[in-house]
Amino acid sequence: MDDYRKELFEFLFSGLLNVLFVALVALLLWPLGSVVLALRLSKGYVVLWIVTWIATALLYRAQQLFRVDMYERANAYVFSNLTVSCLLQMGWSAFAALGVQGFVGGVGVWTAVAVYGAGLLSCLVAFYVVSAFYYGEVYRFLSLPLALASFVVFSVWPASGRVLYGWFFDIF
Repeated sequence: MDDYRKELFEFLFSGLLNVLFVALVALLLWPLGSVVLALRLSKGYVVLWIVTWIATALLYRAQQLFRVDMYERANAYVFSNLTVSCLLQMGWSAFAALGVQGFVGGVGVWTAVAVYGAGLLSCLVAFYVVSAFYYGEVYRFLSLPLALASFVVFSVWPASGRVLYGWFFDIF
């Protein structure tokens, strides 16, 4: 498969995965009374797609400006892409963890487990979104563990997520 078809497949797969995940979360959380989380996640995914497009375009322009490319300054190229992809992943993890925090207050244990499970799985879906833009193995190797670990950290310590990314969430 040539590069263009692979990129197209990655975008289509991650978009379809977004839609299917939100629908599944809505169906599973509906009996538990937490269907609003699915709506919040769907809004978050739209924002994630937009922010990832913008961040990728800005990074591309910065790399052109500073003449950073994969062949002459490979370390700078990989590091800059890795930084942006990891920041996007951590941003989604903070969004998901803070979103889950708003739905688990005063609910039963199984509802809380289901909501936290949905939040953790949303980080996996967000990983596929970001990986559609940053599809190198080094980005995938580091981004997924970072996304899952940061979800756990932001769930246990939500103030850290608010400090790092809360200003952005207040915009939307």
